[in-house]
Amino acid sequence: MADHPELIVTNMHRNFTGVSSTAAAVARLQAGRYDMRLVGRALTGCPAPISSWKAFSLSRKPPAGRSHILWHVRRNNEMRAALFARDLLKLPVRIVFTSAAKRRHSALPRWLISRMDAVIATTDEAAALVPNVRAIVHHGVDTGRFHPADDRDEAWRATGYPGRLGIATIGRIRPEKGTDLFVDAMIRLLPDLPDATALVIGKATPQHRAFAADLQRRIDAAGLSKRIVFTGELPAEETAGLIRALSLLVAPPRYEGYGMTPLEAMASGVPIVASRTGFFARFVDEDKAGTIVSKVDAASLSQAVRDLIDNPMELALKSSNARNRAVEQFGIEREIDGLHNVYETLWNGS
Repeated sequence: MADHPELIVTNMHRNFTGVSSTAAAVARLQAGRYDMRLVGRALTGCPAPISSWKAFSLSRKPPAGRSHILWHVRRNNEMRAALFARDLLKLPVRIVFTSAAKRRHSALPRWLISRMDAVIATTDEAAALVPNVRAIVHHGVDTGRFHPADDRDEAWRATGYPGRLGIATIGRIRPEKGTDLFVDAMIRLLPDLPDATALVIGKATPQHRAFAADLQRRIDAAGLSKRIVFTGELPAEETAGLIRALSLLVAPPRYEGYGMTPLEAMASGVPIVASRTGFFARFVDEDKAGTIVSKVDAASLSQAVRDLIDNPMELALKSSNARNRAVEQFGIEREIDGLHNVYETLWNGS
């Protein structure tokens, strides 16, 4: 590596979040394309991180052939760190911010975003809510890392969970993610599906532990404590393996800016049942790769899942469609190329 990198990628959140997941997927490939440094917290498959102060030191001079060192940031504290480097330390830094939010930012992030050199929006809706958008670049999925199982039945047996098929939701356990809707839907559904097990993959942060405890009480009262399982947060590679063993992913958030877990499932050949939020409707392409539920409640979700599980031919067709659509329309290489085009404009002084 050179003394002065071309690209600084930041990950300054103590928890592994959806933003962390998208940053990791991109940074893994960018590390082979650029002289790059990761700042903050470690990301699976990425170079070992350095501190902010080390990043400031490395940003004193751009590498040969580059006008600036680019900082690609995704969170408020990361924007502040990059602004400190550019505006207070007067380093030759240009800042790129990725915005996925589909609702208006509050005052502080609006001001921070207004100070960015370039904004990349993940959707048209997100682009309409922020200034200085240089490009709309959809998040992509690593279709090599997320791929179908050779034998899904065997993959599910290998998980050690009971039954013949798995249905899961993935994400933080909180109302915004619709975890309660998933649990209530499974309480309705599982008595009629004796071979199915439902998994809630993710953790509850301290402010939502009472919410998670209430969900567990509902499950216990229904006598389904062995068939609706809270796995906790799993390592990234374990999650990828578990996804490809599933028969169906349910994504019922009440709000989502973009949402990567449905794409990861689709790349794994797993159809989705999802609420009409995030970019989910574009993912499934008029229900070709899953089912979009317009009215998001337990009854509608359970019926949509039942309709697919009860129709193996349709489930298999949507499984194939899901994989094909993820590869053809949402492969991460498209995202990497879209980001590179923006980087080049900044390196060329535009």
